[in-house]
Amino acid sequence: MRAEAEKLLLELFAAAVAAAQAERCLPAYLPIPPAGRTVVVGAGKAAAAMARVVESVWSGPLSGQVVTAYGHGLNCQQIEVLEAGHPVPDAAGVAAAQSMLASVQGLDAEDLVLCLLSGGGSALMSLPAPGITLEEKRALNRALLRSGATVGELNCVRKHLSAIKGGRLAIACAPAPVFSLLISDVCGDDPAIIASGSTVPDVSTCQDALEILNSYRIQIPDAVCALLESGKGETPKRGDPRFRANRTQIIATADDALQAAQQLAERAGIEPLMLGGKIEGEAREVAQIQAALVATIQRGEGPISPPCVILSGGETTVTVRGSGRGGRNGEFLLSLAIALDGMPGVYAIACDTDGIDGMGDNAGALLYPDTLHRSQRDPRESLANNDSDSFFEALGDRVMTGPTRTNVNDFRAIFID
Repeated sequence: MRAEAEKLLLELFAAAVAAAQAERCLPAYLPIPPAGRTVVVGAGKAAAAMARVVESVWSGPLSGQVVTAYGHGLNCQQIEVLEAGHPVPDAAGVAAAQSMLASVQGLDAEDLVLCLLSGGGSALMSLPAPGITLEEKRALNRALLRSGATVGELNCVRKHLSAIKGGRLAIACAPAPVFSLLISDVCGDDPAIIASGSTVPDVSTCQDALEILNSYRIQIPDAVCALLESGKGETPKRGDPRFRANRTQIIATADDALQAAQQLAERAGIEPLMLGGKIEGEAREVAQIQAALVATIQRGEGPISPPCVILSGGETTVTVRGSGRGGRNGEFLLSLAIALDGMPGVYAIACDTDGIDGMGDNAGALLYPDTLHRSQRDPRESLANNDSDSFFEALGDRVMTGPTRTNVNDFRAIFID
C-alpha cells in the first residue's frame, strides 16, 4: 500500500501546484491594451512565469521589469527578469525596486502599468525608507521570521519601512492606471497583504508596526523607532485620488489549489474532507489538531470514512527556539508523526507550493506509518530543535521539486487507507 499511497499524495500535490500556474490562471484576466504604453512591473516567486505568459498573449509592445527569487527566473523577450534574495532582502532586491520605480516615471493617463505580484514579492522588492538601512531591514526581517509572527504582521512592518510597498508603487505610477494581477499566498487573500500591498491603499499604521515589533520583543534600531513614532513612515490611505483608476484582480488562491486536489481525489474514488486554505497557527499545534481528527476517523466516528483524504492549506508559523533546519511543513509533519505514533494506514504529505519549505531546498516531506520506526533520531528532540529537515532528509522522505514558479502557500494531505 505504501507505493500507492505515496503516488496518490504526490499526484494531489502536483494537481494543486498545476492549478496555480500562471499559464492556466492568468490569460483570462488580462485587460485590453491601452492607447499608450504598457509597462510591466512585478515581484514574487511567480513573477517571471507571469511575465512570460503576458508576453505570449499580449498584443502590442511591452517594457518593464519583474523581480523573482534566485533560481526562479525565466527568459523573456521584452520584460526584464531580475533575481534577488528571499526571504531576507538583499542589495539586488533594492536595485530591482529602484529600477521599477524608474520605469514608471513620466507616464500619463493613456498608459497602463501592469503589475504582476505573488508570494515572496515583499522581500524581493525591498527599498528601505529614507533614513533606514538595508541591514536594519534585514535584521528586523530575520527577527520577525524567527519570532513566529504572521505574514500579515511581517508585512505591516515592511510596509512602514519601505519606499515602494504599502501602495507607494501605485502612487509612483500616477496618473497612469495600474492593473494588478495577484497570485495569493496569504490566508484571506487580502490584496493589502500580498507582496505588502504595493499597489493598493493601506489601512495599517506606523503605530501598528511599532506595536508588532514590541509585542515580539524585537530590538528596534533608533532610526526605525524614530520613523514609526513620528509617523513619517505612514502609508497612503483609502480615498487618495491617485488610486481611483486602478484595478486589482486575484487570479489564483490556496482554495483553487485545494479544489484541484479534491477533484483528483474524487476521481480516484477517495472521499475528500476539505478543511480549507486559510489555516493559521503554530505548525506543530495544527498537526496535533489534525492528528486528533485522524484518530476520530479511524475509530469510525468522523465525518468521513476510509479510504479518505484530509486536505488543508494556509500558512502556519514556526516560533524558532532551536538551531536546526526546517520549514513549517516539515515541522507540521514531524509533529503529526509524533501525535499519530505509528498509527497504521495513515500517510501524509506537507509541502509549500513554491517548492521551498522555509529556507531549505525541499518543498516538504512525506509521512508513512513506519516513519518513527525507521528513524534513528529522537523525533521529540528534533522537533524541539526545529530540525525537521534533517529528520526527514535522513529517511530519504523529503519532497524535491525545485522552484515551481507559483506560490499559494502550504498544501497538506493526510490519506487514511
